[in-house]
Amino acid sequence: MGDGARSLLMRVLSGAGCPPVRMKCFTIRCFLLWCCWWVSAASGEAGISSHDEQENGSRSWERLLVEAERLQVPTKFLRVVPPDFIHFEFDELRTYAAEYHPGEHRMLLNRTLSLNAAGRVLKPLGRMTHKELEVFYHELFHAYMDYITVRDVQLGELGRDSETLLLFAKEQQVCRYGEVMITPIVQRMDEVESRYLTEAESWEALNETWAVFVGWVVWNQLELRQQRGKSTFRGGQDAHQWIPRFKRAFENGEFRGYYVPEEPDERRLAQKRYLAKSSQLSLEEALAILEQAFGFSSDFVKVVDASFGPAWRATCVTGKDGAN
Repeated sequence: MGDGARSLLMRVLSGAGCPPVRMKCFTIRCFLLWCCWWVSAASGEAGISSHDEQENGSRSWERLLVEAERLQVPTKFLRVVPPDFIHFEFDELRTYAAEYHPGEHRMLLNRTLSLNAAGRVLKPLGRMTHKELEVFYHELFHAYMDYITVRDVQLGELGRDSETLLLFAKEQQVCRYGEVMITPIVQRMDEVESRYLTEAESWEALNETWAVFVGWVVWNQLELRQQRGKSTFRGGQDAHQWIPRFKRAFENGEFRGYYVPEEPDERRLAQKRYLAKSSQLSLEEALAILEQAFGFSSDFVKVVDASFGPAWRATCVTGKDGAN
């Protein structure tokens, strides 16, 4: 109980300032006594509850990292994010399986991703399908990018690669996502239009594109591990199993993100604008994510890079040429 509440309680019990009517005075004293007790008890319970929630969040995050290690999926970028940064919630989502809200650091997941679909705690990663893990990692990467862009955050030794990646992302936002080609009708990939994006739109387009790639890498790794019985990135020979899939995905234009138009008139036409194949993820962006966010060895990254050749290199420039 605080000093103010204790002082008020002593005045009540002593009868100071009590009106002449005894019964009324007694009733007021009892009411004030109850108020003092309730405020004190509620404050104590709130403090205990907050502490318990922090401890539960830390244990849940640590359990997630252990399960990810067991599945041999990337954990490097996850270890940069503090246990209490992401607020997980579950709901009956009909349009999307998951969504992340950067301003609130809130991840909203479909109840199917919770244990027994109860909407209370996250389902163990080992019980998720490969597609569910792809979606989950997509959203986790959004949370990671949200965290490293938060002002005044000190990433320290663990986050040194994250700082490098963030600087690289800012460069790519200007030179590759300032002007993009989009597909006004998603099903018609050959019909494209040019768009100049605002700062918010270009940042969202980059984030969504990168997260698409992150989800694909996790899904692909799990698929290959199921076939081969071991992690895709253990040893040089495994790179040659992975690279053909990687090239095929590039050729098919699978690494394309989207943005939500800020202009109300355009947003009435389309809630999302999907990037065209010519504005998909670049090889340089993919290699940076593999090494700096995922922590794949530089030898593996060099093998992947060398397998593509000069024709796949993207010159980072501003203006119309940067979108083609």
